[in-house]
Amino acid sequence: MDLSTLSPENLDRYYHIITEANSIRRHNELLAWLQGEIQYYLPHEILIAAWGDFAANRISYDIVSALPGVRTEHSTPQALLPLLQGLFNRWVELGKSPYTLGVGESGFLLEGDGLQCSLGKALQAMRSLLVHGLINERSRHDCIYVIFSSERKLHESLGAVQILLPYLDMAFCRVTPLTSPQPQPDQPLLAEQPSGSENPSLSKREVEIMKWVKMGKTNLEIASILDISVFTVKNHLRHIFKVLDVTNRMQAAAKIAKSAKPDD
Repeated sequence: MDLSTLSPENLDRYYHIITEANSIRRHNELLAWLQGEIQYYLPHEILIAAWGDFAANRISYDIVSALPGVRTEHSTPQALLPLLQGLFNRWVELGKSPYTLGVGESGFLLEGDGLQCSLGKALQAMRSLLVHGLINERSRHDCIYVIFSSERKLHESLGAVQILLPYLDMAFCRVTPLTSPQPQPDQPLLAEQPSGSENPSLSKREVEIMKWVKMGKTNLEIASILDISVFTVKNHLRHIFKVLDVTNRMQAAAKIAKSAKPDD
């Protein structure tokens, strides 16, 4: 979409949407933003962000919706993950361009047990979906966004999603997913700690992340240093906080420093 062809009214609306995206920090703020003016360009009832190493089938996701019960924690990963993998593959096959699907087209709905969850039941009322994504060619931790609408006109949003996707992605990167991703079989095992250590076990990657946290690095900086996605850093930190029984980075760093041996 060529912004120079937009009317002053549309330019103002885009500016307002983008400005609001820059202030998002919490999941409820993200939901409110997605229910606001962005609906003018991307009308939807359900949005799913899916990220990870799609080639290795290690995918995490988060669902944002105002529909009752349509939540990440109430979904069925066994049914949803194959759907997201299929949508990602189609996006790649189409040259990483946004695309839409309608009712009855391949890969539109969940199958089997997935239809029994709140998300599956809600999807049966949807008439179209739109998919677009971002690929990190270095780390291969990629992300797609899938929006579902009860309307049939999402094909009219193909230009808008190309403009708004970077800001949608930025907003999601600032928000902690509501639940931890489902563990995958090939995720690294927890590293063994020295005998007598007061620290609960952390994976080697989490120990490495905490090293950079103690040096004052941001999530974005850590992701760049370790060549992983910001989502991956945030997910590791959430697990670290849970293991250490703390609520923030400073507490985690202090607890690790307190329990470390003098010669560490």
